[in-house]
Amino acid sequence: MARNVVISGGGTGIGLAAAQVFAAEGDRVLLLGRRPEVLEKAGVPGALTYAADLADVGQVRGVVGFVEREFGAVDVLIHSAGGTGQLEPSADVSDPLDAVAHNWTVNFRLNVLTAALLTEGLKDRLASPGGRVLFVSSIAAYRGSGSGAYGAAKAGLHPYAHDLARELGPRGITANVVAPGYVEDTEFFGAAIDPARRERLIGDTSTGRAGTPGDVAATLHWLASAGAGHVTSQVVQVNGGAERGH
Repeated sequence: MARNVVISGGGTGIGLAAAQVFAAEGDRVLLLGRRPEVLEKAGVPGALTYAADLADVGQVRGVVGFVEREFGAVDVLIHSAGGTGQLEPSADVSDPLDAVAHNWTVNFRLNVLTAALLTEGLKDRLASPGGRVLFVSSIAAYRGSGSGAYGAAKAGLHPYAHDLARELGPRGITANVVAPGYVEDTEFFGAAIDPARRERLIGDTSTGRAGTPGDVAATLHWLASAGAGHVTSQVVQVNGGAERGH
């Protein structure tokens, strides 16, 4: 039976890979993102799209209304939206503390507030039983991100998922987190990553390779399956062993 799958950040990278996996099985997919032109180019067969800033309460209400009209119930909710803020307008500030406040606020909005608002908005629409809520975190939640802000924001998803698992468990709904390591073929590092940094990140793995969006999508797909019905409140790391270090 086809499921209704809602994916934030569904136009690129991990979100797009996940959308392709679910759509290939005949599930109905809704791609969410801020850039309509990116969603339109995603090319996921049969997918619906809705452009919205998920850190804006009013726009999230618009998403909720759209889901109610088009889907009714939501079987799988995947939060892949996020990032470090490189697509945001640069802060026009000279004071270092102002720059810190801007950077941390942007990272919180992109990675935590988007997930919380969308989840809370759709919580009553989650299929009961059988619903799945899935968050995309990062290895940075364990090892840091260089700036502190991104890793801290991603880490904030973990206790939220644990609280949701306890709250939604009696309804037969699970909540889990997937934490990728270095993943290529996404917009995360911009146009290109420094070759020396790429070599170091791959060198941290036990598998000797970078991750792919498909690696993460496959894990999300399994967590959304009936076979993972008793798996909840977990953080599943998909990083080739990099979190263990070398």
